[in-house]
This record gives sequence, structure tokens and C-alpha cells, in this order.
Amino acid sequence: MKFTCNRHKLNEAVTNVQKAVSSKSTMPALEGILLKTQNNRISLCGYDLEIGITTSIDADIVTEGSIVINAKLFSDIIKKMPEDKITIETNEKLIVYIVSGKVDYKIIGISADEYPELPAVTASETLNINGEALASMIRQTKYAIAENDMKPAHKGSLFEIQNGTIRVVSVDGYRLAIRNEKIEYTGEKTFIVPGKSLSEVSKLISDDSSSVDMRVGGRHIIFQIGEYSIITRLIEGEFMNYKAALPKQHSTEMKVNTRKFINSIERMSLLLTDRLKSPIRCRIENGLIKCSCNTSVGQAYDEFEADISGEDVEIGFDNKYMLDAMRYTETDMVKIQINGPLSPIVVSPSEGDNFTFLVLPVRLKNEN
Repeated sequence: MKFTCNRHKLNEAVTNVQKAVSSKSTMPALEGILLKTQNNRISLCGYDLEIGITTSIDADIVTEGSIVINAKLFSDIIKKMPEDKITIETNEKLIVYIVSGKVDYKIIGISADEYPELPAVTASETLNINGEALASMIRQTKYAIAENDMKPAHKGSLFEIQNGTIRVVSVDGYRLAIRNEKIEYTGEKTFIVPGKSLSEVSKLISDDSSSVDMRVGGRHIIFQIGEYSIITRLIEGEFMNYKAALPKQHSTEMKVNTRKFINSIERMSLLLTDRLKSPIRCRIENGLIKCSCNTSVGQAYDEFEADISGEDVEIGFDNKYMLDAMRYTETDMVKIQINGPLSPIVVSPSEGDNFTFLVLPVRLKNEN
């Protein structure tokens, strides 16, 4: 195989494909990137047996072929090359020659025959969604994906598509995030995508990614984002019945300036560390939200005005969980509903319903 291509385009492709390459594997080929000539282009593939990323770039192909090159070494070499053009050539002994200007490398490659095939996805139809909307949905829900959970299903996000709406749901036992968007699809589908895969999908959605195609198979899904294709396994298992966790009523409702609430929680958080844990106490009364925190290093108090209706209430919450919920609202004003001190705190937009975040309260001890 021999080809010449633009170094900057190759570097970009390698950087993105490398995200799916295994950092440590008993199979050396999985620590590499598969290069293959295809339709007058060079295709690149990274695959760790769970997620695969493929793309292709224009190239001047002299001789066709394929090779696997260690991803980290290949990436480091390309970054350091001096010229815009780069030439890569391999021989029958799997020696790879990489040349740019006066700089040349000779490294050992791996036979493409040792590289595992990507899973085949059989899907009768393609779902199309606005790229910016999908990136927003992932961003606003992935914070609630469980990192350590006995249920594998909670290490991903649930996708529910029905009645022309796509819904993404994440839960980790302490909080719940729901995000809705309209979609031009009349069918119904339900599947769970791993959190790691969703992170890579969102990173590849650039400003010019006007739309993303999704092809859902029985065990895998393919996201087509511009020139990139991401294939990932779907998580099997039962997702939590999140609808049962949504409170049916509330006794207190407040419309809050998001930044004011974040600032107040951050002030209280100055007294908290991984070793110094204490809930933030929040008293809601007389048009005021009064926040306080008490730890072995000291006490803090803050208050600010809000549009409050319903009963006075005092509730406690974990500062990190509440901060995450408020930060990912991405709106200036939010609506917060509470049904007593032990009911989940519901955060939603001041108008509309495109997201719903739940945060479990912390039982407060009587400080008197």
C-alpha cells in the first residue's frame, strides 16, 4: 500500500478515530488503527470491541492495501511531521514508511487480517435528528448516568421514541435527567446506549453537523455524523421505571434565577470537601430561599428572592447533585417543585417541558 494525503486532515481523522482504540488489550491489533484503501480514499477505523469509529479522507493512492498501525505512535508521529503532505507506504513484511519533507520513519505494522470485523447492523429504516439538538440532549442528561451501578442498564441512557418525540433518560439512583425533542418519525423504538459512546457522539457533532442519522439494530446502533460513523453495542437489560419516580403533585413551587441559585450553592460548598460532607439546608418561606451549611470548619448562610407559591418548606440536598442539575438546565430561569421535605426535587424549564431533572433530598437532622 502507498498513498499521499494532507497531513492536517489525516491528523484530524486519526485523533477522532483514536478515541475508540483500546489503550490496553491482549490483542495488539486493538491498540491500533486500521488503514485501508477504499474508493480512491483512505478509510480509518478504531475499535475496542464495544465502540467503533470509522471515517475516510481523500488521498492520492498509488498502491492499494491495508495495515494496522499502533494508534498512539501513529498519532504522535503525524503531529510532529513538518510538511502539509505526508506519504505512507507499506511492504509485504509489514514495515510502514512514513515520510513528510526531510523526515521519515520506519515502524512495524500489524497485518489487517488480525483486526476484528465491525458488527453488521441490519436496520430497516434510518432515523434523522438535528445534530445540535442531539448534542444538547446528550449534554443535558449524561451527567446523571450511573458510573457504578449493579444494573448495567443504568450505565447508559435510555432512548424512547414515540408519538413524534425522542426522549433521553439517565438515572444513577440519586438523580434523574429527562430531555425531550420533536423528531420526524412516527414509529416507536426503545434502546439503551452506553454513556461512553454518547460522549464520543457528542464530541463528533460539530457546528456544521446539520443532522445525524441513526440506524438501530437488534444489538448495535450506528450514528452517522458527517464523514464519521460510530457503531456501538446497545446495553441489554431492564431500565428503571422512571415514570413511577416522577412526583404526581407538589405543595411548593418556585421560579428561580438559575445563576443566583448556583452562586448560593457554590458559596455553601466552600465549606464542603470529599471528607467534609454535609447537606445544604434550604428554607423556603416569605418569598425567600434561605440556604445554610454547617460543618466542622464553620457555618455559612445566604438568601435570595424568588417567585414562590404554596407551602413553606425546609429541605436538604447534596450540593454536587443540585449544582449539576442547575448547571445543565442551560436556561436563565427554572421552575422548582417540591412536595414536602422527603419528596424528590423537580427542576424543569420556567416555560415548556423539554427537560425534567430530579434530585433526591437528604434527610435533615434537627440542629436545635
